[in-house]
Amino acid sequence: QVQLVESGGGLVQAGGSLRLSCAASGLIFSNYIMGWFRQAPGKEREFVATISRPGDNVEYVDSVKGRFTISRDNAKNTVYLQMNSLKPEDTAVYYCAADRNPNVYLQKIRGYYDYWGQGTQVTVSA
Repeated sequence: QVQLVESGGGLVQAGGSLRLSCAASGLIFSNYIMGWFRQAPGKEREFVATISRPGDNVEYVDSVKGRFTISRDNAKNTVYLQMNSLKPEDTAVYYCAADRNPNVYLQKIRGYYDYWGQGTQVTVSA
């Protein structure tokens, strides 16, 4: 069984930083595009960042560019999201996801991901 387990969320003041981790098991991690999504109360789940299988290409939603960095360590079966200069509007549950589609290099579409974690809460106070 595939498991994606997020950690690192918490409460932080605006301008602060958090580093999220997502540990994967039950899959060949290097075969999967990885992504981070977030869902704020009353809103749809939103794409945040994605990283290619070897980790040589990344993409972000415009609102986090320059502040967030996605990375992966295939030897550790883990993907990370470093979040700096956090804003109250970043408050959401953050989800890790995995997509095996061999025909794409990055995946920004929520519905095409194969596996999801349970999420970790990030709360940024003003």
